[in-house]
Amino acid sequence: MTATTTARSGTALDRVGRAFDRLAAAARPDVWTLVRPRADVEAEARAVDARVAAGADLPLAGLVLAVKDNIDVAGLPTTAAHPARQAVAERSATVVDLLRAAGAVVLGKTNLDQLATGLTGSRSPYGAVASAVARDRVSGGSSSGSAVAVALGIADLALGTDTAGSGRVPAAFNRVVGIKPTLGLVPKDGVVPACASYDCVTVLARDLDLARRALGVMTAPSALDPASRTWPAGVRLAAPPAPVVAVPRDADLDVVDPGTRARFAAAVARLVQAGATTRVVDLTPFLAAARLLYDGGLVAERYAAYGPFLAAHPEGADPSVARIAADAGRVTAAEYLHARDEVARLRAVALAAIEGCDALLVPTAPGHPTLTEVAADPLGTTARLGVFTNFVNLFDLAGVAMPLGPTGAGEAGVTVLTRAFDDQVALDLAALLELDGRGDDATWRPLPAADAPPAAPYAPGGVPVVVLGAHLRGQPLHPDLLALGARWVGPVRTAPDYRMLALPGAAGAPGTPGAPARPLVHAVPPGTGGALDGEEWLLTPDALGRLLLTVGAPLGLGRLRLDDGREVVGFLGQPGAAAAGAAPDVTALGGWRAALAAGLA
Repeated sequence: MTATTTARSGTALDRVGRAFDRLAAAARPDVWTLVRPRADVEAEARAVDARVAAGADLPLAGLVLAVKDNIDVAGLPTTAAHPARQAVAERSATVVDLLRAAGAVVLGKTNLDQLATGLTGSRSPYGAVASAVARDRVSGGSSSGSAVAVALGIADLALGTDTAGSGRVPAAFNRVVGIKPTLGLVPKDGVVPACASYDCVTVLARDLDLARRALGVMTAPSALDPASRTWPAGVRLAAPPAPVVAVPRDADLDVVDPGTRARFAAAVARLVQAGATTRVVDLTPFLAAARLLYDGGLVAERYAAYGPFLAAHPEGADPSVARIAADAGRVTAAEYLHARDEVARLRAVALAAIEGCDALLVPTAPGHPTLTEVAADPLGTTARLGVFTNFVNLFDLAGVAMPLGPTGAGEAGVTVLTRAFDDQVALDLAALLELDGRGDDATWRPLPAADAPPAAPYAPGGVPVVVLGAHLRGQPLHPDLLALGARWVGPVRTAPDYRMLALPGAAGAPGTPGAPARPLVHAVPPGTGGALDGEEWLLTPDALGRLLLTVGAPLGLGRLRLDDGREVVGFLGQPGAAAAGAAPDVTALGGWRAALAAGLA
C-alpha cells in the first residue's frame, strides 16, 4: 500500500464531506474563527483528486487540515483572536503551502488564546474553548481550537504554534499528539509573532505516525524565514535500543496532581519495560529558566510582538493579555539582555545535568484545570501550566507530547524532550508511549518485535547501508553502528552474484580486544555465486564517512546489488586479500550467522 492510499482512505472529496458532517454534529463554534465555504473546500478537494488521478504521489492526499488563526492562509483573514487585527492574507505561510502541495485540504482557521499568549484556551473573544473529552475543563492553549478540531475527528491534521507549550499542553488535554520540532526546522514566515526568538510551528494529529508524516512535509528551509535552519550532517536517525532517559526528582514533581503523577510514573515504567535506563536529574535550572519567560526580561519580546497594537486597539483585548503586554513594555533593554544571558547560563547548567542522556521525560502539565478555576485566577493558572513547558524553546529543545488519558480530574500527558536536532530520538521514544485506542480504558500499544520494520525516519538524508558480518545485530561491531546513529530498516538478501569468505579474527594486545572474525564478500560472474543474508540500515552521509574510517583492510565499502534490484552501499573486499586456505568459503550457507552457527567462522 502506498503512502498516498494510506493517507486518503477515500477520495479527498469524501473526506471533506465527512469533515463537514462531523463539524455540524459537534456544534462547537468556539473551536473556529472561520470555516471556509463548503463549495471552496470541495473545489480544493476535487483538485487534489485530479492530481492523484494524474499520477501525482501525494503523501497527505485528501487529509483535512485546520490552521491556527495566527498562521496566514492566502485569501483568508488572520485575526490571532483579536478582531481589530483582522487582515486578509495575500499569501500563505510557507508551511501551509508545503502541506497543500502534499495534498492536504484547508478546512478553516481555529480559535486560540489571543495573540498566542496563554496555555488555557480561554483567552479569546471568539469564546473559551473547552476540552474535547472533558467539557468542564480547559482545552489548553494557545493552540486550543487546533487540538479540539483534531480530537473531534473534524480535521485529520492541525497546525499550531508553540512558544511556551502551546502545541503540547492542548495535546495532553484533548488526547492527541503534539510535535514541537527543533526551532527553525519548520519555517515560520506568515506566522504572527508572539515571542519571535522562541516561536515554533507545531503539528497536532490523532496518532503519532500521521503527525510524523505531516512534520516531514512541513520541514524545509525557507528564504522567507531568517531563523530557518537545516539538519546538521551528523544528526542521529534513531534512538538507541537501550536509551538513557532523564526523569525529574520527586521534589520537582511536588506541583503535579496525584492522578497526573501516577500516569507519569506509568510512562516511566513503560520506557523501562522497553529497555530504557532512567537517571534522576535536578530540574532546578530548567524550572528557573521557565520562570524567566513571563517573570523576567524576556517578556519584552511579547511587547515587541504586539504591545503597540494592543495600546492602539484596547477594545477586544483580553485583560490578561493586555496586562502582560503593558508590564512587558516597562522592561528595559538592559533587563532584556540580562535575561538572555541568564538563559544562556542556565541552559549550560541544564544540558550538563542531562549529559549522557538521550532524552528528558516530563509531565506535559501538572494538572488539568477547570474553566471555573481559570476564570478565578487566569494568570496564576497559566503560570502553573507552564512549569514543564516554558523552558523548552529557551533551551532549544525538541519535544513530542503524548496523551496519557484520564486521571479522574481531567487529562494527563507526557512529553519526550531531546536536544536540538535529536527530533528523531524523541519520536522513537514517544512511539513506545502511544496508547492503543482512545477510550478511558486505553492501554499501551504492544511493544514492537525486535525485527519489526520501524517507521520511516523523520530526519532526512539517510543513506541505505547493508551489513553482512560483524556489524550485524548481536555481533561484536554492532555497537559501533548504533553509536553512529544508524536506523534499522530490515533484513535483506543480496543478488545471487557474490561469494563469502570467512576471515579469521586476530588477537589484540594484552588487555585489549582483538579483531573479530569477519566475512570477505566479493562479486563473481553471474551463476557462479550465491545470495547472502544481511541487514539494511540508514546512516547520514556524515556517519557513513565515519564508518568508512573504521573499516580495516582488506575490507571496504562499495556498491552491493540486492535481490530486489537496488544497488546500495555495502561491505566488500578483494578476493585475493585472503591467503589460500586461510579463509574458508561459506557462500553455500547463505550468510554470516549461518557460518558462525556451523563453526566455520
